[in-house]
Amino acid sequence: MNPLPQEVLAARQWAIEAHGDQRYGDHPYVYHLDAVVAHLEPYGPQAQIAGYLHDVIEDTDRTQAEVEASFGATVGRAVALLTDAEGPNRKTRKALTYARMGALGPEDGLALIVKTADRLANLIQCTTTKNKGLTRMYRKEHPAFRAAVYRAGICDPLWERIDQIMG
Repeated sequence: MNPLPQEVLAARQWAIEAHGDQRYGDHPYVYHLDAVVAHLEPYGPQAQIAGYLHDVIEDTDRTQAEVEASFGATVGRAVALLTDAEGPNRKTRKALTYARMGALGPEDGLALIVKTADRLANLIQCTTTKNKGLTRMYRKEHPAFRAAVYRAGICDPLWERIDQIMG
């Protein structure tokens, strides 16, 4: 992996501060963010910035307005689109989120790329740690996730890796 551009490092630091003491399994949350961003290098700094910020609206007290003020409207919109819809349980939240993502056009390709990289990072982590429960959950969700997020030609190498893992 190449050294991160300064604006990407700024987003990383912003995300670390926003997530505070949150954990990703046994690791500080930045472990997950770094894994997502590693998949985004071929898609450029804006994708890497959105990758670091993809969970800040959903999992912290940061707002879309704060993301936009610090990183611009394009990244702010992408991060907002990546934020799960409100709902009483995961099934409802994901159904609403996937419906929204399924309606996105090419102008929102940034959100689709980051969403794909996020899922790939989660799948790799599940297989590495042999977390069968999470792997089952992702397998069950996969048809709806793929229908909502996949667009031919946007980030096919990421999808090839997801398809390998999903079998």
